Amino acid sequence: MNKFPSRETVIHLRSQYPRGTRVQLVHMSDPYSSLEPGDQGTVEFIDDTGTIFCSWDNGSTLGVVYGEDAVKIIKD
Repeated sequence: MNKFPSRETVIHLRSQYPRGTRVQLVHMSDPYSSLEPGDQGTVEFIDDTGTIFCSWDNGSTLGVVYGEDAVKIIKD
């Protein structure tokens, strides 16, 4: 089974989370990450696997993996 999103899904993610979008972490499955639910960051880019790379306010640059982790957009 292919765990990577389709090209169409990646295009949709890029339109939903353009560079500069502020996000809040909902869940991250990486047990070694220092990020916690509620942490906030700014989207830098989304790669071809659908990973959302952010500059987190705590200094981390860890990516949010499509299908494993979750963020939500912070509304102004």
